[in-house]
Formats: sequence, C-alpha cells, structure tokens
Amino acid sequence: MLFQKLPDDLFLPLSGQNRQIYQVVLLSLADVFFDEDLIDPFVPKDLVRSTIEDTVIRMGIRRWVPEEDDGEEQVELPRSSSEYASRIYRRLVATGWLEEEQRVYRTYVLLSPAISFLLRTLVSISKLEKRSYGGAVLNVLSSLEAAINDPAGRGITLAEAAQTASDFSAHLTDMMLGLRELKINLSQTNNPQEIVRNFFERFVEHILVSDYKTLKTKNNPFRFRRQILSMLRELQFDTYKVELLAKHYQEQYETDYHDAEGRVHQHINRIIRIFESVDQRLATIDDFRYRLEKRVADTVRYMDKTTPGMAARLSRVISEVSRRDGREIPRLDTLDTVGYISERSLRAPVRRRVQAEPRVIKQAEIDPRVLELRRLFKEYKERREVTPDRIEAYLERNLIGRDVIKANEFIIETIEDYICFSYVRHLQSMGKKAKKTIDKYEIRFEEQYVNVADMVECRDFVIQRKR
Repeated sequence: MLFQKLPDDLFLPLSGQNRQIYQVVLLSLADVFFDEDLIDPFVPKDLVRSTIEDTVIRMGIRRWVPEEDDGEEQVELPRSSSEYASRIYRRLVATGWLEEEQRVYRTYVLLSPAISFLLRTLVSISKLEKRSYGGAVLNVLSSLEAAINDPAGRGITLAEAAQTASDFSAHLTDMMLGLRELKINLSQTNNPQEIVRNFFERFVEHILVSDYKTLKTKNNPFRFRRQILSMLRELQFDTYKVELLAKHYQEQYETDYHDAEGRVHQHINRIIRIFESVDQRLATIDDFRYRLEKRVADTVRYMDKTTPGMAARLSRVISEVSRRDGREIPRLDTLDTVGYISERSLRAPVRRRVQAEPRVIKQAEIDPRVLELRRLFKEYKERREVTPDRIEAYLERNLIGRDVIKANEFIIETIEDYICFSYVRHLQSMGKKAKKTIDKYEIRFEEQYVNVADMVECRDFVIQRKR
C-alpha cells in the first residue's frame, strides 16, 4: 500500500554510501519547495540546480562513491561543484524525488503530493523541536468549546481536538522512548565528558518539553484537564448536540448519518482516554527522568574528584604513609599539598518529589428543602417533556374503538394532555424522531375554528389511522 504512492527506488539515495550528501541536499531543497512566499509549486530547474551547487560548495563536499546504476563515464569522481550538482540532480530525478515538466522552452521541477509530505516529515524528524504541553492542552480546550457552543457551524473542530490530543499522546510516548534510549546510551559510555554532552544535547535541547517546569507549579497546563473531561462527559449524554455534530460531520466528510455519528463518539472517547491516562504516563516519564538525572549527577560528582593533580596528591600521601611502620598516621598541617577533601565532595542526593498523602473528603450535607425543590423541578421537567411515544399513547387513548377523530372530540384533563394535544397538530415539526408515529396517521385540516374542552381554540382538523 505504501509503494503504490511512492516510487520503488525512492529510498536508494538515503541508503547508499552517499546518503550524507543526499540528506544535506534534500534539506536544502525543502527550503526552496516549502517557502511561504512560493505561489507556484513549479520551481525552475535552474533554481534547483543552483541550490544543489550552493549546498555542495557550502558544505565542502569532495567525497563521492560510485553508485550501482552509474554509467562508465560516471565511475570517475566529479571534478567540480557543477559536476557534483549534476550527478545529484540526475540521481534525485531518476529515483523519483524530483519530477520535471516542460513548459514551452523552460523546464520546471516539482514534488508529487506523497513525496512532498514525506520530505516535510523527514525535515521535522531532523529538527525534533521541543513541544509545549500548555499549547497542546489549550488547543484541545478551545477546539472543544467551539464545537460545543456552535455544533452546527463549527462541529468539525471536535475532529481537530481529537487529532491534537492524538499528537499530544504520541509525543508523550516518543518522549518516554527517547529517555529510555538516552539512558541506554549513557550506560554504555565510560567517558564522563561524553555523558554530560549527550545529556545536554539530546535531553535538554531535544527531548525535554519547553514548559516542563510549569508542570510542577499551580499554573500547570493540566489544570484544564478536569474541565475538558467534564465537557466531554456532558456532551456524551447531550443527544441534541451530538445529533447536530453528526449532521455537521455528515456534511464535511460526505458520509451517511450513522457513520458520522459513530465518528463523533469515536473522537469524544479518544480525547477522554488520553486525558484520563495522562497522570500515569507523566509519572512513568518522571521516573525515567529521575534515573537519568541521577546518573548524570553522579557522573558530574565523580568528575569533580578527578581534577588535575589529584593523582599526584594521592601519591604523595601514600608515599608519606609508607615511610612509617603503619602504626602512626602522619599529621596533615595543610590541605594545599595533600588535602583532597572539600565541601564539593559532600554529596547532596537528588530528592524525589513527595506525593501528597491522601485525605478523606467529607461530603457536605445538603439542605432537605433544596433536595425537595430539586425533586419537584425534576417532576415538572418530566411532565413537560415531549416524546413521540407519549403523543402516540395520547392519540391511541382518544382513538379507542375507532379510526377517525375530530379536533373537538379530544379529551384534555391534565397538563400532559394539553401539551400532547398541542403537538398532535404539528407532528412534522418533531423531525426524524417522530417518523414512525407520522407514518401511522394522516391529518387533514378544515377551514373553520373549534373550541376543544373549553381550553384551546384552534383550527379544526381530522386525524385518521392509516391502514
């Protein structure tokens, strides 16, 4: 499936002995093809050739290994920067990285969509820029708020929030694996200077998040996590907004309603899973970080004890002790010549962050009058709630033993009957939810107005059960 979109020989330049040359050239060409000011994606061939030649001159490339598909005339090493550029350009065209297109008398070079995406990915891998946790969490929060506040117009931002959360989760995994790999590499290195240099170059500059310190403060970006989870759980049970989101997904992705609704629930569940497990994943990352920093701290501590001249001072102390019979240790009057103990030799171990002890949270007692008020309000909402099943039951209760009923024959005894009667005339306005009920009855309106049960004055109508 991959090579249906990519040429078979695409990775040959990056797997041969000249791969370092092609790597530098492709990174330079990425600046040309991905320039923000580039309006036309068709780049003149002269500009591509000159970019390759400038890269050869700037990097001082003077090493070339003949490749398998080189002709007899290319066995010899290139004699100039222009020949280097020509060989590199022809190789990139032959393997599918670059495509040529002739326009009248000029030749233009372009990248196919799949290769353009691949090159952008390789550039991002080479940079490995630090990420911001706060920015990722705020992006998810703002996208969720936009989707919930306007599901019919901006519901697609829910998909963007799910994608941002997935990228955030993948970055956490990459960070943990990067720490593990760095720890293995440091354990295999015996040179203290190499350990310290790798720690700062690979961990501090590449792996460590730009706002890692803020995770240990009150204003850490994960203070919005509970808000995000609360919004998503409310959205899961809000059938009206989920229906609007599904309709918006249906328009954007051009699919049927059931697939769109399933995609909405899939995105909601994905964000919930990611933000519910973030504490455990951060704890694992913190454990890796603690062990890594402890290793580097120990290395720096022992480097302090191997300062220049330490071996000579130790040798003088041992020589002085050997002159005696071993029963008397020479008295040291000064630390300038033989002393090697200092304040920096005292170890200050790295302390782990102590977790707060769990405490019992007592639930506040609620006033019984408030509970009674809530119960009454809940009953009132249930009485006012309108459903197709309730309307159909009201119709059947009035149609007992017959198939046709007029408006003035309806019985209205309670507030529930009044609400159901109000919706009987407007079943079409209830949409898809009342489709089964609509298909069972036929309604026909008359010209005159009638009074129903001395409560409602409305246009007369007749409802007949369909056979």
